[in-house]
Amino acid sequence: MAVRKLKPITPGQRHKIIGAFDTITASTPEKSLLQPVRKTGGRNSQGRMTMRYIGGGHKQKFRTIDFKRDKDGIPARVESIQYDPNRTARIALLIYADGEKRYMLAPNGLKVGQSIESGSGVAPEIGNTLPLAEIPLGTLIHNIELHPNQGGVMARSAGTYAQLTSREGKYAIVKLPSGESRMVLVTCRATVGTVGNIEHNLERSGKAGRSRWLGIRPRVRGVAMNPVDHPMGGGEGRSSGGHPRSRKGLLAKGLKTRAKKKASNRYIVERRKK
Repeated sequence: MAVRKLKPITPGQRHKIIGAFDTITASTPEKSLLQPVRKTGGRNSQGRMTMRYIGGGHKQKFRTIDFKRDKDGIPARVESIQYDPNRTARIALLIYADGEKRYMLAPNGLKVGQSIESGSGVAPEIGNTLPLAEIPLGTLIHNIELHPNQGGVMARSAGTYAQLTSREGKYAIVKLPSGESRMVLVTCRATVGTVGNIEHNLERSGKAGRSRWLGIRPRVRGVAMNPVDHPMGGGEGRSSGGHPRSRKGLLAKGLKTRAKKKASNRYIVERRKK
């Protein structure tokens, strides 16, 4: 996976850096795995705006991704690598030996035609999903479950990975992309490898219009508002708004918002870096 820097023949292309689609092998998605997506424009069921700066955007269809990878004992062949507008990672279309088709997150290095499996007793190779109890220590993993049979919820975006560092009794210690080390039950599953599209962080949209295509409307700075609209608003001239805070008055840039007595705190071995 690489990125392309375009020649500045238009103002929008001067700073534009986009991902190359050289790894994508199919342009049309699998129809049986598509679901419609209704846009809300940030409005709730009463029509009131509850989330600002949302609206517009290109029409998309949701690709149903198999995060559980619970089809054990049946090998699957990678049919194609595809683009997914709903996520930063690429997705792979799998065709199982019994004919069923499913999507999965495409790890870096996955090839079309490759055979992958899931379940206990599977070799810890790229694309295979198995319990943490059977993955060798030091292996890079992604799509990690937090509870057994829940489906992967951690390390799913492009280029991310976690590392299995140790095992203690019924818990495995996993170092997450944020730098946090956390205990996870060894019966939880994970997929071996790093999520693909690893150079996604190098991309630059180049113009505001690309954000509008994604359904993101312009964001207004708090210091540009009036005092009635934001705690940092008002003032004469270009005065700063004081200590950074949210529209509700919560301090930003350093205020810890995690509950001190949260039940899952005991599973965190080392906090993420500040």
